[in-house]
Amino acid sequence: MPVLLILLAVSVFLYLWLTRRNSTLTRNCRWRLDRSVAPDHWHCVACGATARGAEPKDCLRDSG
Repeated sequence: MPVLLILLAVSVFLYLWLTRRNSTLTRNCRWRLDRSVAPDHWHCVACGATARGAEPKDCLRDSG
């Protein structure tokens, strides 16, 4: 029985670790292309971050 509890605890920890790797614990950014500013200007409607170039895949809240 103790072996099953240890196995369960390791499994839960592994699951939480794997799901946390893809999460920033913030609301998912929703990028919108704003061509009124520039042809490659992206604006996030969730956090307010801006970026230029290709559509960002990560939250850029701290980088401005």
